Amino acid sequence: MERRTAVLLLAVFGTGVFLAGLELMITAVALPSILASLVDSAGSSAWIELRKASWIINGYLLVYILTMPMAGRLTDLLGARRLLMGALVVFIVGSLLAGMAQSLDQLIVARLVQAVGGGVLVPVGTAAASHLFGGVARPRALGLIGALTFLGMAVGPVLGAAILSSVHAGDALTSAGLASSPIAQVLAPSWRWIFYVNVPIALVALVLAWAVAPGWDTPRRPGRVDLPGAFLFGVALLAGLVGLTLIGTKQIAGTGLDPTSVTVVLLIVAVIATVAFVVHGLRSSDPFIDPRLFRSLPFSAATLVSALTGYAFATAIIGAAVFVDRVLYGGPDEQRIALGALAGATAIGALVSGFIVRLLGLRLVTLIGLALSIGGLVAMSTWTPDVSIQQVALALAAFGLGFGLTVTPRSTAAVEAAGRRRFGVASAVVTVARMVGMAVGLAILTAYGSTTIDRLSQQVYATPDAYLQFIPDELRDRPLRDPLVVDALEAWASREAARIMVGLFVVAAAVTAVAIPPSLVLGGRPRMLTDEPDATRAAGAGGPHPDGDQDPIPATRS
Repeated sequence: MERRTAVLLLAVFGTGVFLAGLELMITAVALPSILASLVDSAGSSAWIELRKASWIINGYLLVYILTMPMAGRLTDLLGARRLLMGALVVFIVGSLLAGMAQSLDQLIVARLVQAVGGGVLVPVGTAAASHLFGGVARPRALGLIGALTFLGMAVGPVLGAAILSSVHAGDALTSAGLASSPIAQVLAPSWRWIFYVNVPIALVALVLAWAVAPGWDTPRRPGRVDLPGAFLFGVALLAGLVGLTLIGTKQIAGTGLDPTSVTVVLLIVAVIATVAFVVHGLRSSDPFIDPRLFRSLPFSAATLVSALTGYAFATAIIGAAVFVDRVLYGGPDEQRIALGALAGATAIGALVSGFIVRLLGLRLVTLIGLALSIGGLVAMSTWTPDVSIQQVALALAAFGLGFGLTVTPRSTAAVEAAGRRRFGVASAVVTVARMVGMAVGLAILTAYGSTTIDRLSQQVYATPDAYLQFIPDELRDRPLRDPLVVDALEAWASREAARIMVGLFVVAAAVTAVAIPPSLVLGGRPRMLTDEPDATRAAGAGGPHPDGDQDPIPATRS
């Protein structure tokens, strides 16, 4: 295969992983608008439906995580190019359905369809990059894929805010006299376009995937998809995340169940399902996720680093967005500055890591990245309501650069530990670990944030005069709804929110520090960087490596 064709194919796969990352986060900023539109049209209260509406994001994340290991396995069975095209079709259908949704139920279902397509795109892209390029080019290709994944995730809130503030299809339809027409129901309000924006991009990628190198695909090997293993993994993940989310809640809406008992039962179910999943995997010849992969210390270390840094990434991106919005009361411009700094730095770090691992090795690049990430989180823990948006952006950039630097080392360590014929499975496992870490981080943020909001609300409204203790003395002769009292309570709430976020950033820094010991076993210069047979040629042949699962090149360690 010509290098130009390989680069074009990499761009196609990269577009897919960018879209998958983008869709993970873009919906978060549109959630209030979605609630105002769909819940009001249903005639109920937005606050009553908020827990249900959270599944617009949580449902996508869960299906995304469940799909990824299966996608890694299907890549090995069917080939990356064929699977990419199918995933793009599903993703396009899901995006159209989400944009046209007329109720929360319809939107949640559409998001699940989206997640099936999106969950396939990342492991397929990583596996394809590993096969398209060999030698010194492989980690650079993996770095590009990683950069595009995280760039999409970090750009999501920025692009979402831009669409909400600049796309006004409703006004145009009103001017054209079509405000009451059926087309208005699927084009307005503006939140619908955060889903529609995916469609033209995915269509271009689909056409290019079909037209470029039609005879090429990654090597395939016979086998099957482990559905019982997938079921056990799904039960463990769902029960664990729901259990974590319910920690600290006082009631479960619509039921008379004791939240503490439900939480304990769910966490026990998660543990039992995890044990059953591991036992099943050890007994299966072709499991959903092979526990035997973790016998390799570098593979286990790469997976653990991925999970721990994923937790920190979720805390940084969601925590920063909340801080700018609720503490600094920043608008779209401030959100773009802060999250844009995180997005750009993460992408730069992932790209740079693909080039410097040859010089510095997997271990040292990872340690540098972790140090920068911890430094950024520590800086974030010093934020107060008086911090400037420039200081916020600088701290986020430091974290993002460090996080990005860890991308290529952990991916490279995992795929070379698993062997050539397991690129798809290995890349999926490492990415799933990161997403599980993010999901746990989001669940803890949700549980802690909801519990704290309930506590603060109870303090303010405990008695008719309870609010007086939170405002200056000179305002205590004024009623609760007085504008000056409202402003004073907002200032108090801002200080409390800043204090809450400081604690979350400190915890994230500690979690990131835990990743330092496993990073020490990732090794020095990756063996895939030494001179080896052309991977592009091997992949283009469409057959397995003659030596089986193991990479034939001896390790070169520094």
